[in-house]
Formats: sequence, C-alpha cells, structure tokens
Amino acid sequence: MNEEIIIFTQIVFIDLVLAGDNAIIIGMVASQFPAAERKKIIFWGIGGAVVLRIILTLLTAYLLQITGLRLIGGIALLYICYKLYKDILKNSNSEPNNKIKIDKSSFIKAISTVLIADFTMSLDNVLGVAGAAKDHYGLLVFGLVLSIVLMATAATLISGWIKKYKWIGWVGLLAILVVAIDLIYTDLKILII
Repeated sequence: MNEEIIIFTQIVFIDLVLAGDNAIIIGMVASQFPAAERKKIIFWGIGGAVVLRIILTLLTAYLLQITGLRLIGGIALLYICYKLYKDILKNSNSEPNNKIKIDKSSFIKAISTVLIADFTMSLDNVLGVAGAAKDHYGLLVFGLVLSIVLMATAATLISGWIKKYKWIGWVGLLAILVVAIDLIYTDLKILII
C-alpha cells in the first residue's frame, strides 16, 4: 500500500509539471482565430490530444516491459529533467518555450499544429507516468486521466502556480528524476545479472 501511495504522489507531481505545456500550445494556436473557430480548435485539439495520449500510454506501458527499453526510457527522462530544470525552473520568469510556428491560414492547419505539438510534448508526460506506475495499471490509467483533465482545464492555472510557487516545480522535477533512476536501475540490474 505504501508503494502505491508513493507512485500516486509521483504521478500527480509529474502530471502537474508536464501537463501545462500542451494546454498552453492549444491556447496559443486557438488565440489566433475568431471566437467561433477558437472553440472548435480547442475542442478538436484537446480531443485529438486525448486520443494521442491514450495510444502513447498503451504503447509505452507495453514497451517498458521489454528489457533494455526501460534503460532508454530512464535516460530520456534524465534528459527531460535537465530540460525542465533549464527551461522551466531556471527561467521561470520568461515566457514558455515556443518552438511551434503558428499558421493562421486555415482551421485544418491549426488542428494539425496542435496535434503535432501535443505528440511531441505528450511523450515526456506519458513516459514519466508509465515509468512511475510500473505494473500498477490502475495508477497508469489514473495518471492518463489526470493528465487529460489537467491539460483540458487547469493547465494555465498550474503553470502559473509553478511560476509562483517554485517548490511545486522542484517536487515534480524530483519525482521525474526518481522515476528515471528507478527505470535505469531496474534494467541495469536485469542486464548485469
């Protein structure tokens, strides 16, 4: 039971730290359009993001069962920790990192931009949650649902909290670091024996 509480806490903080980027991109893309189209872009963007996140979660949970891939996943999470430290925590007063070019020319291009952005930014969230959940599939599903709810409703608020209360970002970063080290250790233990 204690392990499940620790995993639950890790998942919550991973989602708190990583879910905000997706909603910020959706909001940035949607803000370039008139109000009527804005609602459609947010609806379809979040809908597509939900489908992508479910697919990525199922694939990641399956792939992390293969020996050697947890090591790769752990190393990827270490890189994500470094990027979070550098981009979010060190530069918490600057604007969010916007690598996505916003194309205002069409509704379909806007949705495509949102989906591409969500795919690239969901991978870190899914990898962190799947790594933390281990074989606890109920907690994996909880992490998936929580990330979707946070992305769809409270992401802007959460990114504001992280800027205002840096300790939330640090705890989230620590949770991701613990998951990364655990993934690497688990695979190294199997590979060395």
